[in-house]
Amino acid sequence: MAGRGAARPNGQSPASKICQFKLVLLGESAVGKSSLVLRFVKGQFHEYQESTIGAAFLTQSVCLDDTTVKFEIWDTAGQERYHSLAPMYYRGAQAAIVVYDITNQETFARAKTWVKELQRQASPSIVIALAGNKADLASKRMVEYEEAQAYADDNSLLFMETSAKTAMNVNDLFLAIGK
Repeated sequence: MAGRGAARPNGQSPASKICQFKLVLLGESAVGKSSLVLRFVKGQFHEYQESTIGAAFLTQSVCLDDTTVKFEIWDTAGQERYHSLAPMYYRGAQAAIVVYDITNQETFARAKTWVKELQRQASPSIVIALAGNKADLASKRMVEYEEAQAYADDNSLLFMETSAKTAMNVNDLFLAIGK
């Protein structure tokens, strides 16, 4: 006979909740969307990551207080020819990470376009995070941190600079979204 409050076979206490969140990554090609996901899900980084075709699907669970958050992550292709598929991936998503490369001003401009599209067409309650990736290349920076932070503040976005290569802020970004 099990005592009160006994741990369940899966190791979760009876009081814990499980939340599933659909999360989509959007951004130009080669900004590091797949690298961010790979770093978060598998703790890995590949210097030469092949371009995503269409989209890739991965899952990862994290524990926040008494809740297990299961992310269902859709990593979308950044090439323009796949843009028309994006609404299929962000429809019904509870969160989106819009990624740009801090060494490329054009990817930041494109990120703003993605944010506008999400604000117009995605769920009104969607959590949008802006990720300035490749922070390890700060010496080649073309997008100032303050500029991106101001944009994020003006649009009520979570914002972090990340580096999939060094793992800087990668887990923190996903945890902030989970919260």
